[in-house]
Amino acid sequence: MSRLSGKRAIITGAGSGIGRATAIRFAEEGARLVLADRSEEGLEGTREALQSRGLAAEIVPCDAGDEAAVRALVDGAAARLGGIDVIHANAGISGGLVPLLEETVQNFQEILRINLIGPFLAIRHGAPHMLRQKRGSIVCTASVAGLRANAGGTPYSASKAGVISLVQTAANALYGTGVRVNAICPGLIETGMTRPIFEAARARGSEAKIGQLNPLARYGLPEEIANMALFLASDEASYVNGQAFPVDGGLSSTLPFVRSRPL
Repeated sequence: MSRLSGKRAIITGAGSGIGRATAIRFAEEGARLVLADRSEEGLEGTREALQSRGLAAEIVPCDAGDEAAVRALVDGAAARLGGIDVIHANAGISGGLVPLLEETVQNFQEILRINLIGPFLAIRHGAPHMLRQKRGSIVCTASVAGLRANAGGTPYSASKAGVISLVQTAANALYGTGVRVNAICPGLIETGMTRPIFEAARARGSEAKIGQLNPLARYGLPEEIANMALFLASDEASYVNGQAFPVDGGLSSTLPFVRSRPL
């Protein structure tokens, strides 16, 4: 397979979950990769997962919400790879489910710093490299929590709504440049971030109910999000720009209601 053959890509939050799955998918499709994450242990795990498949990538510890670190990540990757074609701004944190009136400014700010400022920095420092080539794809990980209430904590949901707006405004700010900016809105995916939900359900013996609110009646896998990231990163999505795509089993397609028996 070679849907990303010759493409030079950066993935943040690549140390686990969706980022790791995307790294594997991109590498399988021929991309040359620089992978970033705050967790060096996580990055090593991703590199080992790639090596076990006969694949490779460069790893760079990086705080996705720190401008100096992101600038160094992007400029360094561009220098070593000879340019940047794709950035998947995927790094994110959940911040937990703190009741709204108990939420602290410090926690709110930290979630925004990683989840929203992080993608902004990826665009801010990645787009100039793409402008020189008059092409490029930036993919940001948002969430269904940015589309509807009750899919995450207040700061998390606000940060992901911000990401959706960011890709829309950035796509238009980059009018006529050939640089595309899109977002993916995952539903409930089993990752390190959501592990407590899954562990609690399994401990209660209610694992079969996880994901029951969407029409597919199941939760999703990181690989299913990676497949959407691959499409948006590839030339197959050459006319896709400024959009936010739910990958959620249909969760965001409906309003809450009492379900009848399946047809």
